[in-house]
Amino acid sequence: MKKIILMLTLMLSFSVFAIELSDAKQQGLVGEQMDGLLGVIEASPEVKELVNSINTQRLAVYKQIAEKNAMSIDQVSVLAGEKAIKKTPKGQYIQNTVGQWVIK
Repeated sequence: MKKIILMLTLMLSFSVFAIELSDAKQQGLVGEQMDGLLGVIEASPEVKELVNSINTQRLAVYKQIAEKNAMSIDQVSVLAGEKAIKKTPKGQYIQNTVGQWVIK
């Protein structure tokens, strides 16, 4: 049940940024990290601002989910990272298990 609540909350919270985020992902500017946060692949002030904004909001959501489900933020972040990487379409960047950027 906790995982279902987590996944629904994450899907709803990330859809607010779908247009900007999807553009940045398709252009290879950002990618999903294993810790549930976005990473910058090709830096510009706009990309950094987008990533910082989304990561701040993701962390706030992770904190709420962790508190509601008696989990740590790290546990929630890892679950969110797994989900985000699984949902990432082929041709976009993800972080592999050793922290390198690879095209899925």
